[in-house]
Amino acid sequence: MLKRVLLPVLTLWWREIVRFVRQRSRLTGAFAQPLVFWLLLGGGLSASFRPVGVPEGTTYAEYFYPGAIALVLLFTAIFATISIVEDRREGFLQGVLVAPVARSTLVLGQALGGTTLALVQGLLFLLLAPLVGIALTPLSLLAGVGVMFLMSFGLTNLGLIIAWRMDSTQGFHAIMNLILFPIWLLSGAFFPATGVPTWLGMVMTLNPLTYGVAAFRRCLYLGDVWRAGEVPPLGPSLVVIGVFCLLTFLLAIRAAHRNRF
Repeated sequence: MLKRVLLPVLTLWWREIVRFVRQRSRLTGAFAQPLVFWLLLGGGLSASFRPVGVPEGTTYAEYFYPGAIALVLLFTAIFATISIVEDRREGFLQGVLVAPVARSTLVLGQALGGTTLALVQGLLFLLLAPLVGIALTPLSLLAGVGVMFLMSFGLTNLGLIIAWRMDSTQGFHAIMNLILFPIWLLSGAFFPATGVPTWLGMVMTLNPLTYGVAAFRRCLYLGDVWRAGEVPPLGPSLVVIGVFCLLTFLLAIRAAHRNRF
């Protein structure tokens, strides 16, 4: 029984890894673009970045750094889940769906594949932490990787929910731009929630990714918690992002079950 579950999960997971290795342009899109954003915005806004609730002496490059990693995870989720649309067009997905395998197993394999790719690219970006003055300890590094895994898994599942319902890559990109980028922009990654209009603050409070970015920010500063700024506490943030992962996974399974080929 365990083998019947693990084999398709590992097969689909490995397929995502092989696909990524063969499509090097995905590394450029998912890693280089957030890196350029971070360098340009960090350098350009550092002189004028003085928002309420951010510790004194924090440059915009340092503040934006956790958000840039979240953007890496977001881009990887987009590139990983768009393969569902391509597999449907090429006929591979139909072949997989007629196999005697539960759709929850298929979704888990796809989600873990995208999560692994996002985590690897996020770890590469994490190596740049000393450049902005963030001194990582083994504990903060381990905690940060754990939060990155949760964010990657949730975002990949969210991409799967959309991809399972799409028939074209153009429609997929349109929906992703409409949903995922606002989620990232309103997560505290680009600007803090302190000092924003009340209605915008409420939207940021309801955004689950806000708590993922907050938890990641707190993990980076485990030794100096005051440097994380005025963000939600670590414990509640982990609970919210954990619930987000579970709900998106269940909704991705439901989206897979509703497909009829």
